[in-house]
Amino acid sequence: MLESLLNPKKAERKPWEMFFVGSLYTVVSILIANWLFSGNSVFKEHVSIITVFLVVNFSIPFMFYTIRLEERKTTELRAERGILREHAHALAAFMWLFLGFVVAFSAFFVLFPDQVENNFKVQVETYCQINSYTEEQFSSCLTDSYTGKITTETGFILKEFKLIFLNNINVMLISILFSLFFGAGAIFILSWNASVIGAAVGILSQNVFHIPLGLLRFMIHGIPEILAYFVAGLSGGIIGVAVIRHHFAEDEFRKIIKDALVLFLIAIALLLLGAVIEVFVTPAIFA
Repeated sequence: MLESLLNPKKAERKPWEMFFVGSLYTVVSILIANWLFSGNSVFKEHVSIITVFLVVNFSIPFMFYTIRLEERKTTELRAERGILREHAHALAAFMWLFLGFVVAFSAFFVLFPDQVENNFKVQVETYCQINSYTEEQFSSCLTDSYTGKITTETGFILKEFKLIFLNNINVMLISILFSLFFGAGAIFILSWNASVIGAAVGILSQNVFHIPLGLLRFMIHGIPEILAYFVAGLSGGIIGVAVIRHHFAEDEFRKIIKDALVLFLIAIALLLLGAVIEVFVTPAIFA
């Protein structure tokens, strides 16, 4: 039913509308997860994961039919420039969808602090672990204001840059594999990342008016990184759809592989840009 309500062609003409769709999916998922499981002592502590699961299920139809549309464009369009331009519309729709997820998660975190334990338990633990808090320090993680740190030690900077870049490459490869084998599988990774970023923004935002600043803190480097995951997911997805639809004609399949390779290289370049911004730019701005 959802695929009939959300037309990928319409979404590509007005990609900003997907922001509201993503926000709606998130809010509805949170409400359903709490309605069904918050009163159950067995599942109560897993509400945060169930919410992400529901967001993924809401999003899969749109993701799948959009990827199928992009695969069709790859086989029909002749000019490489035209192919890349058409992919840009789909990527914009994906990014607005993701931003809708993040804003809704962040707003819920800030507006309902008494529900954080149930709805963001795993996300908060993930955020605190990323920022080197031990399990005993999780309570202080929620109250500390992480603003980023500047160091002049070249060796430390290069080590941090390498660690971030390689970690992002691993996430990108997972996005490709998930999309290759599950069609719209990359949405699993992106929905989880959106929930973690939403929790992180919530931790840094003491009230709803601070949410834009918290979003800026993460999205300066997050936009190229998340876009890279979507680009990589799209490259895996169009190959997977081509295989399912038996597009094995020599010229046709070669064209699809070439397009996917171009997208893969673009994704690596975006991850490199994101890592540079995260290591050198963001800490300087928010020091």
